[in-house]
Amino acid sequence: MTQGRPLLNRRLAEFGTTIFAEMSALAVRTGAINLGQGFPDTDGPEEVREAAVRALRAGHGNQYPPGPGVPELRTAVAGHQRRRYGLGYDPDTDVLVTAGATEAIAAALLALLEPGDEVIALEPYYDSYAACIAMAGAARVPVTLHPEPSDGSYRLDLDELRAAVTPRTRLLLLNTPHNPTGTVLTREELAAIADLACERDLLVVTDEVYEHLVFEGEHVPLASFPGMRERTVTISSAGKTFSFTGWKVGWITASPELVAAVRSAKQFLTYVSAGPFQYAVAEALALPDSYFDTLRAELRAKRDLLSSGLAEAGFGVYRPAGTYFVTTDIRPLGGDGDGFAFCRALPERCGVVAVPNAVFYDHREQGAPFVRFAFCKRKGVLEEAVTRLKRLTV
Repeated sequence: MTQGRPLLNRRLAEFGTTIFAEMSALAVRTGAINLGQGFPDTDGPEEVREAAVRALRAGHGNQYPPGPGVPELRTAVAGHQRRRYGLGYDPDTDVLVTAGATEAIAAALLALLEPGDEVIALEPYYDSYAACIAMAGAARVPVTLHPEPSDGSYRLDLDELRAAVTPRTRLLLLNTPHNPTGTVLTREELAAIADLACERDLLVVTDEVYEHLVFEGEHVPLASFPGMRERTVTISSAGKTFSFTGWKVGWITASPELVAAVRSAKQFLTYVSAGPFQYAVAEALALPDSYFDTLRAELRAKRDLLSSGLAEAGFGVYRPAGTYFVTTDIRPLGGDGDGFAFCRALPERCGVVAVPNAVFYDHREQGAPFVRFAFCKRKGVLEEAVTRLKRLTV
Protein backbone atom coordinates (compact mmCIF):
# COMPACT_ATOMS: atom_id res chain seq x y z
CA MET A 1 0.00 0.00 0.00
CA THR A 2 1.18 3.53 -0.80
CA GLN A 3 -0.73 6.70 0.03
CA GLY A 4 -3.50 4.54 1.45
CA ARG A 5 -4.39 3.12 -1.97
CA PRO A 6 -4.18 -0.44 -3.28
CA LEU A 7 -1.44 -0.93 -5.83
CA LEU A 8 -3.75 -2.40 -8.44
CA ASN A 9 -5.88 0.02 -10.45
CA ARG A 10 -9.38 -0.09 -8.97
CA ARG A 11 -10.86 -0.83 -12.38
CA LEU A 12 -9.03 -4.17 -12.30
CA ALA A 13 -9.68 -5.00 -8.66
CA GLU A 14 -12.12 -7.78 -9.50
CA PHE A 15 -9.63 -9.48 -11.83
CA GLY A 16 -6.96 -11.68 -10.32
CA THR A 17 -5.09 -14.58 -11.86
CA THR A 18 -7.08 -16.01 -14.75
CA ILE A 19 -8.83 -19.31 -14.25
CA PHE A 20 -6.80 -20.73 -17.14
CA ALA A 21 -3.53 -20.09 -15.31
CA GLU A 22 -4.93 -21.55 -12.09
CA MET A 23 -6.26 -24.73 -13.67
CA SER A 24 -3.23 -25.27 -15.92
CA ALA A 25 -0.98 -24.98 -12.87
CA LEU A 26 -3.21 -27.52 -11.12
CA ALA A 27 -2.81 -29.87 -14.07
CA VAL A 28 0.99 -29.62 -13.86
CA ARG A 29 1.01 -30.09 -10.10
CA THR A 30 -1.19 -33.18 -10.18
CA GLY A 31 -0.13 -34.68 -13.49
CA ALA A 32 -3.74 -34.54 -14.68
CA ILE A 33 -4.89 -34.38 -18.30
CA ASN A 34 -5.50 -30.71 -19.03
CA LEU A 35 -8.81 -30.27 -20.83
CA GLY A 36 -9.21 -26.83 -19.28
CA GLN A 37 -7.16 -24.39 -21.34
CA GLY A 38 -7.91 -24.28 -25.05
CA PHE A 39 -4.66 -25.09 -26.76
CA PRO A 40 -3.86 -28.07 -29.01
CA ASP A 41 -1.27 -30.64 -27.97
CA THR A 42 0.12 -30.98 -31.50
CA ASP A 43 1.50 -28.35 -33.88
CA GLY A 44 -0.23 -27.24 -37.03
CA PRO A 45 0.74 -27.89 -40.66
CA GLU A 46 4.41 -28.65 -41.28
CA GLU A 47 4.47 -26.39 -44.34
CA VAL A 48 3.36 -23.44 -42.22
CA ARG A 49 6.03 -24.13 -39.61
CA GLU A 50 8.63 -24.36 -42.38
CA ALA A 51 7.41 -21.04 -43.77
CA ALA A 52 8.26 -19.47 -40.40
CA VAL A 53 11.73 -21.05 -40.50
CA ARG A 54 12.30 -19.68 -44.01
CA ALA A 55 11.25 -16.23 -42.90
CA LEU A 56 13.64 -16.33 -39.93
CA ARG A 57 16.55 -17.46 -42.06
CA ALA A 58 15.85 -14.92 -44.77
CA GLY A 59 15.67 -12.11 -42.23
CA HIS A 60 12.01 -11.40 -42.91
CA GLY A 61 10.48 -9.87 -39.81
CA ASN A 62 13.50 -10.29 -37.54
CA GLN A 63 13.52 -6.52 -37.08
CA TYR A 64 10.46 -4.36 -36.44
CA PRO A 65 7.82 -5.16 -39.06
CA PRO A 66 5.49 -2.37 -40.25
CA GLY A 67 3.09 -1.20 -37.56
CA PRO A 68 -0.08 -2.27 -39.42
CA GLY A 69 1.46 -5.68 -40.21
CA VAL A 70 3.57 -6.99 -43.08
CA PRO A 71 1.99 -6.36 -46.49
CA GLU A 72 1.98 -10.07 -47.32
CA LEU A 73 -0.23 -10.90 -44.34
CA ARG A 74 -2.55 -7.95 -44.79
CA THR A 75 -3.02 -8.96 -48.42
CA ALA A 76 -3.65 -12.58 -47.37
CA VAL A 77 -6.25 -11.52 -44.78
CA ALA A 78 -8.08 -9.37 -47.33
CA GLY A 79 -7.97 -12.26 -49.81
CA HIS A 80 -9.35 -14.66 -47.21
CA GLN A 81 -12.30 -12.36 -46.44
CA ARG A 82 -13.06 -11.94 -50.14
CA ARG A 83 -12.70 -15.60 -51.03
CA ARG A 84 -14.64 -16.97 -48.04
CA TYR A 85 -17.30 -14.35 -47.49
CA GLY A 86 -17.36 -11.99 -50.46
CA LEU A 87 -16.19 -9.10 -48.28
CA GLY A 88 -13.90 -6.60 -49.98
CA TYR A 89 -11.20 -5.01 -47.82
CA ASP A 90 -8.25 -2.87 -48.91
CA PRO A 91 -5.13 -4.46 -47.36
CA ASP A 92 -3.52 -1.02 -47.03
CA THR A 93 -6.34 0.70 -45.14
CA ASP A 94 -8.81 -1.93 -43.90
CA VAL A 95 -6.58 -4.56 -42.20
CA LEU A 96 -4.57 -4.33 -38.99
CA VAL A 97 -2.36 -7.14 -37.65
CA THR A 98 -2.35 -7.60 -33.86
CA ALA A 99 -0.70 -9.72 -31.16
CA GLY A 100 -3.42 -12.32 -31.30
CA ALA A 101 -7.14 -11.75 -31.03
CA THR A 102 -6.78 -10.83 -27.35
CA GLU A 103 -4.83 -7.69 -28.21
CA ALA A 104 -7.25 -6.94 -31.02
CA ILE A 105 -10.12 -6.99 -28.53
CA ALA A 106 -8.21 -4.80 -26.08
CA ALA A 107 -7.17 -2.27 -28.72
CA ALA A 108 -10.67 -2.08 -30.18
CA LEU A 109 -12.35 -1.50 -26.83
CA LEU A 110 -9.72 0.98 -25.60
CA ALA A 111 -10.04 2.90 -28.85
CA LEU A 112 -13.80 2.96 -29.23
CA LEU A 113 -15.04 3.35 -25.64
CA GLU A 114 -15.05 6.19 -23.14
CA PRO A 115 -15.93 6.23 -19.43
CA GLY A 116 -19.68 5.91 -18.99
CA ASP A 117 -20.29 4.00 -22.20
CA GLU A 118 -22.15 0.71 -21.98
CA VAL A 119 -21.06 -2.45 -23.77
CA ILE A 120 -23.41 -5.38 -24.30
CA ALA A 121 -21.69 -8.77 -24.29
CA LEU A 122 -23.20 -12.22 -24.59
CA GLU A 123 -22.86 -14.07 -21.30
CA PRO A 124 -20.95 -16.34 -20.67
CA TYR A 125 -18.07 -14.45 -22.26
CA TYR A 126 -14.33 -14.91 -22.72
CA ASP A 127 -12.73 -13.48 -19.59
CA SER A 128 -10.64 -10.79 -21.30
CA TYR A 129 -13.80 -9.02 -22.45
CA ALA A 130 -14.71 -7.92 -18.95
CA ALA A 131 -11.16 -6.80 -18.15
CA CYS A 132 -10.82 -4.77 -21.35
CA ILE A 133 -14.18 -3.09 -20.84
CA ALA A 134 -13.09 -2.19 -17.32
CA MET A 135 -9.74 -0.81 -18.51
CA ALA A 136 -11.63 1.44 -20.92
CA GLY A 137 -13.74 2.74 -18.03
CA ALA A 138 -16.95 1.50 -19.63
CA ALA A 139 -19.74 -0.60 -18.11
CA ARG A 140 -20.51 -4.12 -19.26
CA VAL A 141 -24.10 -5.19 -19.71
CA PRO A 142 -24.41 -8.98 -20.02
CA VAL A 143 -27.15 -10.63 -22.06
CA THR A 144 -27.30 -14.27 -21.05
CA LEU A 145 -27.38 -17.18 -23.49
CA HIS A 146 -29.88 -19.67 -22.07
CA PRO A 147 -29.21 -23.42 -21.90
CA GLU A 148 -31.80 -25.64 -23.55
CA PRO A 149 -31.40 -29.12 -22.03
CA SER A 150 -34.00 -30.54 -24.41
CA ASP A 151 -31.69 -30.23 -27.41
CA GLY A 152 -28.31 -29.60 -25.77
CA SER A 153 -27.91 -26.05 -27.08
CA TYR A 154 -27.72 -22.45 -25.89
CA ARG A 155 -30.07 -19.77 -27.22
CA LEU A 156 -29.95 -16.00 -27.57
CA ASP A 157 -33.17 -14.19 -26.63
CA LEU A 158 -33.33 -11.35 -29.13
CA ASP A 159 -35.95 -9.54 -27.07
CA GLU A 160 -33.57 -9.52 -24.09
CA LEU A 161 -30.83 -8.15 -26.31
CA ARG A 162 -33.03 -5.35 -27.58
CA ALA A 163 -34.20 -4.51 -24.06
CA ALA A 164 -30.59 -4.23 -22.87
CA VAL A 165 -29.87 -1.31 -25.23
CA THR A 166 -30.06 2.09 -23.53
CA PRO A 167 -29.11 5.62 -24.59
CA ARG A 168 -25.67 4.91 -23.07
CA THR A 169 -25.04 1.81 -25.16
CA ARG A 170 -22.05 2.41 -27.42
CA LEU A 171 -21.07 -1.05 -28.60
CA LEU A 172 -22.13 -4.66 -28.98
CA LEU A 173 -19.37 -7.23 -28.33
CA LEU A 174 -20.26 -10.50 -30.03
CA ASN A 175 -18.51 -13.86 -30.25
CA THR A 176 -19.62 -16.41 -32.80
CA PRO A 177 -18.84 -19.27 -32.89
CA HIS A 178 -19.17 -18.72 -29.17
CA ASN A 179 -16.72 -19.68 -26.42
CA PRO A 180 -17.54 -21.38 -24.07
CA THR A 181 -21.00 -22.60 -25.16
CA GLY A 182 -20.21 -23.56 -28.76
CA THR A 183 -23.22 -21.60 -30.03
CA VAL A 184 -23.14 -20.53 -33.68
CA LEU A 185 -25.48 -17.59 -34.25
CA THR A 186 -27.80 -18.20 -37.18
CA ARG A 187 -28.18 -15.98 -40.22
CA GLU A 188 -31.59 -14.91 -38.90
CA GLU A 189 -30.21 -14.00 -35.48
CA LEU A 190 -27.37 -12.04 -37.04
CA ALA A 191 -29.77 -10.20 -39.32
CA ALA A 192 -31.81 -9.14 -36.28
CA ILE A 193 -28.63 -7.99 -34.50
CA ALA A 194 -27.61 -6.02 -37.58
CA ASP A 195 -31.02 -4.34 -37.73
CA LEU A 196 -30.73 -3.41 -34.04
CA ALA A 197 -27.22 -2.00 -34.48
CA CYS A 198 -28.29 0.13 -37.42
CA GLU A 199 -31.49 1.29 -35.74
CA ARG A 200 -29.70 2.37 -32.55
CA ASP A 201 -26.49 3.51 -34.27
CA LEU A 202 -24.26 1.06 -32.40
CA LEU A 203 -20.71 -0.04 -33.09
CA VAL A 204 -20.08 -3.79 -33.09
CA VAL A 205 -16.92 -5.74 -32.34
CA THR A 206 -17.13 -9.38 -33.43
CA ASP A 207 -14.74 -12.05 -32.19
CA GLU A 208 -14.71 -14.68 -34.94
CA VAL A 209 -11.57 -16.66 -34.06
CA TYR A 210 -13.43 -19.98 -34.36
CA GLU A 211 -14.78 -19.13 -37.83
CA HIS A 212 -13.36 -22.32 -39.37
CA LEU A 213 -14.49 -24.59 -36.53
CA VAL A 214 -18.20 -24.88 -37.30
CA PHE A 215 -19.74 -28.35 -37.19
CA GLU A 216 -23.44 -27.51 -37.59
CA GLY A 217 -24.80 -24.46 -39.33
CA GLU A 218 -22.56 -21.89 -40.99
CA HIS A 219 -20.35 -18.99 -40.03
CA VAL A 220 -21.64 -15.70 -41.42
CA PRO A 221 -19.66 -12.52 -40.62
CA LEU A 222 -21.87 -9.78 -39.22
CA ALA A 223 -20.03 -7.30 -41.43
CA SER A 224 -21.66 -8.92 -44.47
CA PHE A 225 -25.14 -7.65 -43.54
CA PRO A 226 -26.56 -4.38 -44.92
CA GLY A 227 -25.35 -1.33 -43.03
CA MET A 228 -22.76 -3.26 -40.99
CA ARG A 229 -19.61 -2.86 -43.08
CA GLU A 230 -18.94 0.65 -41.74
CA ARG A 231 -19.82 -0.05 -38.08
CA THR A 232 -18.23 -3.49 -37.47
CA VAL A 233 -14.72 -4.41 -36.33
CA THR A 234 -14.19 -8.06 -37.26
CA ILE A 235 -11.52 -9.95 -35.32
CA SER A 236 -9.87 -13.27 -36.08
CA SER A 237 -6.52 -14.99 -35.60
CA ALA A 238 -4.26 -17.82 -36.69
CA GLY A 239 -4.04 -19.63 -33.37
CA LYS A 240 -7.28 -21.62 -33.44
CA THR A 241 -7.36 -22.27 -37.18
CA PHE A 242 -3.76 -23.38 -37.64
CA SER A 243 -2.87 -24.72 -34.14
CA PHE A 244 -0.03 -22.29 -33.50
CA THR A 245 -1.49 -20.53 -30.48
CA GLY A 246 1.94 -19.43 -29.21
CA TRP A 247 2.62 -17.33 -32.28
CA LYS A 248 -0.03 -14.78 -31.28
CA VAL A 249 -0.93 -13.51 -34.75
CA GLY A 250 -4.35 -11.91 -35.03
CA TRP A 251 -5.99 -9.24 -37.14
CA ILE A 252 -8.94 -6.93 -37.56
CA THR A 253 -10.80 -5.99 -40.71
CA ALA A 254 -12.95 -2.88 -40.75
CA SER A 255 -13.54 0.42 -42.51
CA PRO A 256 -10.50 2.72 -42.79
CA GLU A 257 -11.92 4.98 -40.07
CA LEU A 258 -12.38 2.12 -37.60
CA VAL A 259 -8.97 0.63 -38.41
CA ALA A 260 -7.33 4.01 -37.84
CA ALA A 261 -9.05 4.33 -34.47
CA VAL A 262 -8.04 0.85 -33.32
CA ARG A 263 -4.49 1.34 -34.62
CA SER A 264 -4.18 4.48 -32.47
CA ALA A 265 -4.64 2.35 -29.36
CA LYS A 266 -2.82 -0.76 -30.60
CA GLN A 267 0.41 1.13 -31.38
CA PHE A 268 0.85 1.86 -27.69
CA LEU A 269 0.24 -1.72 -26.59
CA THR A 270 2.73 -3.94 -28.47
CA TYR A 271 3.29 -1.66 -31.49
CA VAL A 272 4.42 -4.74 -33.46
CA SER A 273 4.90 -8.45 -32.79
CA ALA A 274 5.55 -11.88 -34.32
CA GLY A 275 7.43 -10.55 -37.37
CA PRO A 276 8.58 -13.84 -39.00
CA PHE A 277 5.35 -15.58 -38.03
CA GLN A 278 3.33 -13.03 -39.97
CA TYR A 279 4.89 -14.26 -43.20
CA ALA A 280 4.09 -17.86 -42.28
CA VAL A 281 0.46 -17.06 -41.48
CA ALA A 282 0.15 -15.31 -44.84
CA GLU A 283 1.02 -18.65 -46.46
CA ALA A 284 -1.31 -20.53 -44.10
CA LEU A 285 -4.31 -18.44 -45.16
CA ALA A 286 -3.68 -19.55 -48.74
CA LEU A 287 -3.90 -23.27 -47.89
CA PRO A 288 -6.43 -25.18 -50.02
CA ASP A 289 -9.98 -25.80 -48.84
CA SER A 290 -9.02 -29.40 -48.12
CA TYR A 291 -6.97 -28.25 -45.11
CA PHE A 292 -9.93 -26.46 -43.53
CA ASP A 293 -12.30 -29.32 -44.35
CA THR A 294 -9.96 -31.88 -42.76
CA LEU A 295 -9.44 -29.75 -39.65
CA ARG A 296 -13.20 -29.41 -39.20
CA ALA A 297 -13.82 -33.14 -39.74
CA GLU A 298 -11.11 -34.16 -37.27
CA LEU A 299 -12.39 -31.80 -34.60
CA ARG A 300 -15.98 -32.91 -35.16
CA ALA A 301 -14.90 -36.50 -34.50
CA LYS A 302 -13.10 -35.42 -31.33
CA ARG A 303 -16.14 -33.42 -30.23
CA ASP A 304 -18.31 -36.50 -30.63
CA LEU A 305 -15.81 -38.73 -28.81
CA LEU A 306 -15.57 -36.43 -25.79
CA SER A 307 -19.27 -35.51 -25.75
CA SER A 308 -20.33 -39.16 -25.78
CA GLY A 309 -17.79 -40.02 -23.10
CA LEU A 310 -18.95 -37.20 -20.86
CA ALA A 311 -22.57 -38.31 -21.25
CA GLU A 312 -21.59 -41.88 -20.34
CA ALA A 313 -19.76 -40.52 -17.30
CA GLY A 314 -23.00 -38.94 -16.09
CA PHE A 315 -22.68 -35.30 -17.16
CA GLY A 316 -25.42 -33.34 -18.83
CA VAL A 317 -23.82 -32.46 -22.19
CA TYR A 318 -24.36 -29.42 -24.42
CA ARG A 319 -22.93 -30.59 -27.73
CA PRO A 320 -21.34 -27.54 -29.40
CA ALA A 321 -22.14 -26.44 -32.95
CA GLY A 322 -18.70 -24.80 -33.15
CA THR A 323 -15.39 -24.06 -31.33
CA TYR A 324 -13.45 -26.82 -29.58
CA PHE A 325 -15.14 -26.78 -26.18
CA VAL A 326 -17.95 -28.84 -24.64
CA THR A 327 -20.06 -27.35 -21.86
CA THR A 328 -21.46 -29.81 -19.32
CA ASP A 329 -23.89 -29.71 -16.41
CA ILE A 330 -22.45 -31.36 -13.29
CA ARG A 331 -25.73 -31.60 -11.37
CA PRO A 332 -26.63 -35.10 -12.67
CA LEU A 333 -23.49 -36.30 -10.86
CA GLY A 334 -24.85 -35.15 -7.51
CA GLY A 335 -23.42 -32.53 -5.19
CA ASP A 336 -24.44 -28.91 -4.86
CA GLY A 337 -23.69 -27.79 -8.42
CA ASP A 338 -20.62 -25.74 -7.46
CA GLY A 339 -18.48 -25.75 -10.61
CA PHE A 340 -15.49 -24.15 -8.89
CA ALA A 341 -15.33 -26.80 -6.16
CA PHE A 342 -15.95 -29.55 -8.72
CA CYS A 343 -13.09 -28.42 -10.99
CA ARG A 344 -10.65 -27.95 -8.12
CA ALA A 345 -11.38 -31.48 -6.87
CA LEU A 346 -11.54 -33.19 -10.27
CA PRO A 347 -7.78 -33.74 -10.75
CA GLU A 348 -7.56 -35.68 -7.49
CA ARG A 349 -10.80 -37.55 -8.15
CA CYS A 350 -9.98 -38.77 -11.65
CA GLY A 351 -6.91 -37.02 -13.08
CA VAL A 352 -8.62 -34.55 -15.44
CA VAL A 353 -8.71 -30.74 -15.42
CA ALA A 354 -11.68 -28.66 -16.62
CA VAL A 355 -12.76 -25.02 -16.21
CA PRO A 356 -15.84 -23.75 -14.31
CA ASN A 357 -18.07 -21.70 -16.58
CA ALA A 358 -19.08 -19.38 -13.73
CA VAL A 359 -15.91 -17.34 -14.32
CA PHE A 360 -17.42 -16.27 -17.64
CA TYR A 361 -20.56 -14.81 -16.05
CA ASP A 362 -21.52 -11.63 -14.24
CA HIS A 363 -24.51 -13.58 -12.96
CA ARG A 364 -22.39 -16.29 -11.34
CA GLU A 365 -25.42 -18.28 -10.24
CA GLN A 366 -26.40 -18.73 -13.91
CA GLY A 367 -23.12 -20.47 -14.68
CA ALA A 368 -22.52 -22.19 -11.34
CA PRO A 369 -23.34 -25.80 -12.36
CA PHE A 370 -21.61 -25.72 -15.76
CA VAL A 371 -18.08 -26.90 -16.57
CA ARG A 372 -16.13 -26.61 -19.83
CA PHE A 373 -13.88 -29.26 -21.39
CA ALA A 374 -11.58 -28.73 -24.41
CA PHE A 375 -11.38 -31.39 -27.11
CA CYS A 376 -8.49 -29.91 -29.17
CA LYS A 377 -6.23 -32.76 -28.02
CA ARG A 378 -4.92 -35.98 -29.55
CA LYS A 379 -7.47 -38.77 -29.85
CA GLY A 380 -5.57 -41.00 -27.43
CA VAL A 381 -5.52 -38.25 -24.81
CA LEU A 382 -9.28 -37.76 -25.12
CA GLU A 383 -9.88 -41.52 -24.87
CA GLU A 384 -7.80 -41.69 -21.69
CA ALA A 385 -9.62 -38.66 -20.27
CA VAL A 386 -12.98 -40.32 -20.96
CA THR A 387 -11.81 -43.51 -19.22
CA ARG A 388 -10.76 -41.49 -16.18
CA LEU A 389 -13.96 -39.44 -16.09
CA LYS A 390 -16.06 -42.58 -15.96
CA ARG A 391 -14.63 -43.19 -12.49
CA LEU A 392 -16.97 -40.46 -11.27
CA THR A 393 -19.94 -42.82 -11.55
CA VAL A 394 -18.23 -45.90 -10.10
